[in-house]
Amino acid sequence: MKTQQFVVTPAAGKRLIATAIARHEAVVSALQGGTVVVVAGTTNGYVAEELLRATGQADGFSRQRFFRGLTTPPGIVRSASGRLAEGGRFAGDVVIVKGEWQRGQTLFEVAEQLRRGDVILKGANAVNLADREAAVLIGDPRGGTVAAALQAVVGRRVRLIVPVGLEKRVHRKVHELAALLNAPDAEGARLLPIPGEIVTEIEALALLAGVQAELVAAGGVGGAEGAAWLAVRGSTEQLAAARQLIDAVAAEPPFVL
Repeated sequence: MKTQQFVVTPAAGKRLIATAIARHEAVVSALQGGTVVVVAGTTNGYVAEELLRATGQADGFSRQRFFRGLTTPPGIVRSASGRLAEGGRFAGDVVIVKGEWQRGQTLFEVAEQLRRGDVILKGANAVNLADREAAVLIGDPRGGTVAAALQAVVGRRVRLIVPVGLEKRVHRKVHELAALLNAPDAEGARLLPIPGEIVTEIEALALLAGVQAELVAAGGVGGAEGAAWLAVRGSTEQLAAARQLIDAVAAEPPFVL
């Protein structure tokens, strides 16, 4: 076993996660004979691209408005719903039924029909790596998409997979953070811990190359802000596969509005 180090930017990490999701056994199975719902979000935009490319339906899809809420730098004007005030119409989540993209549909329209064997892909805003927990910020007073997803996940055993980049890591139990943000005297977004299979860059590399990865440092400049420095351990062949994967996504440009 050997150890090598790699730097993965947030954009490259999103593409790496999406590549792994497209090869995930449960997702592949649901694409063939069930339903996959990719809930709109910036990381899930990459996921949707990879799934639609895999099914030969990538034409007509754009990541540029594939979100409901969005965190932006100071000076970017947003509407009350969290979407950009100008520039594009939300075209729905990506719902794929037996390999066919049902254009324009949303999770809300199909949630009640989802059953065991189907998959919901829902991004997160916080991930606690040590405790394998994730949580979602909520602005909708009715709970938003996560409320609809949980009805299917808890009520009918639909599989929930949570693609989330390492830049969203937190270092406290997410139920404690939720108690802080959800308190009656708190202001701003709420936070809801969610059950599900977490897929970060670490799990993506394990799934795709069979290696063990660990976050050992982070940060950078010139486009590497928020980058993850990974120590990756495996055989010579596994490390070569990991390098090939990371090299393939390394030039992924930052998400531009």
